[in-house]
Amino acid sequence: MKVKAAVVNGVNQPYTFETLNLAELKDDEVRVKIVATGICHSDDALRLGHAAYEFPGVLGHEGAGIVEKVGSGVSNIQEGDHVVLAYAYCSHCNHCLEGIPAACTDWLSLNWGAVHTDGTPFFTRDDGTVVRNFFHQSSFATHINVKATNITKVEKDVDLRLAAPLACGLMTGVGTVVNGLEAKPGSSIVIFGTGAVGLAAMMAAKISGCSTIIAVDIHDARLQLAEELGATHVINSRSTDVLEKIREITNQVGVNYSVDTTGVESVMKLSLDVLAIRGVAAPIAVTNQNITINTLTDLALASKKMIGVLMGATVPQLSIPKMIEYFKNGVFPFDRLIQLYDFDDINQASADSLSGKTIKPVLVVDKSYTV
Repeated sequence: MKVKAAVVNGVNQPYTFETLNLAELKDDEVRVKIVATGICHSDDALRLGHAAYEFPGVLGHEGAGIVEKVGSGVSNIQEGDHVVLAYAYCSHCNHCLEGIPAACTDWLSLNWGAVHTDGTPFFTRDDGTVVRNFFHQSSFATHINVKATNITKVEKDVDLRLAAPLACGLMTGVGTVVNGLEAKPGSSIVIFGTGAVGLAAMMAAKISGCSTIIAVDIHDARLQLAEELGATHVINSRSTDVLEKIREITNQVGVNYSVDTTGVESVMKLSLDVLAIRGVAAPIAVTNQNITINTLTDLALASKKMIGVLMGATVPQLSIPKMIEYFKNGVFPFDRLIQLYDFDDINQASADSLSGKTIKPVLVVDKSYTV
């Protein structure tokens, strides 16, 4: 079938709308009409060349929509279901069976593979050119084919325009604190970067009962929002020595946990330096920058840890409904981060995200949708 999609043709190129051919639905897939999709920092990181990806491609991995067709091998999803789309996983490797699908053995081939595992494309142009997929999803299109594992069903009274960004950025922030760091009540944490991922992590820290929650950023407006959403302390790193200030806040002890969402070399190193003895740092940004550490002085002498946490170590089908429940209960007001844009304004939405003007842009693909 023909679909409208926002295509990126090369590194540093803008999104360009094209009419593409969407492949026939495979037996283990589901066709979804996209209602809305978030723009995640990872999308622009690929577009700007901060991570390897072969173009042309259709990005987008925070989709939400309505099921239009179900493959013959899928039994738990029905036409008309309202769904939020996260990452794909195999469901049968040891990690998936242990309940950690973000560590799926096939995670890279399923989500970064760009074509089906059998080599067939998701999208083509009329001249036969293959246009590549992302996250087995490519939600910057009007219709897409996804695996059943991409899908989390939600109640039809849930606004899909709000639910879309739960699928990656917000889920990553929440999961990093809850699943990766396993933050304990009464503990202390610092979040570097108060974008969507950082603010989600910060709100999760509050839900988890952290008593000292420090937000660090260079934008005063975002720091003010962080305070409103639960930060006990905020630091503008442009005007304040962050390490000295955190030592002051913690009575020279340091924090139990740190989360870096910036991917900036000096900040990633700082996220280790601010830790207390036995503290744990989680750098989770998509970045092309590296850090140099001394394993003795930076880690061993103070029994510190730096851990990798992919996608918040979440099970989307459990985490997304839980975040919706938090939202309905008034403890996870993520709607305050969202700005809606028409799908046609994707380049403006991307620019506003990169400049810091908008925390979480959400593209409305189906303007006829109502809750």
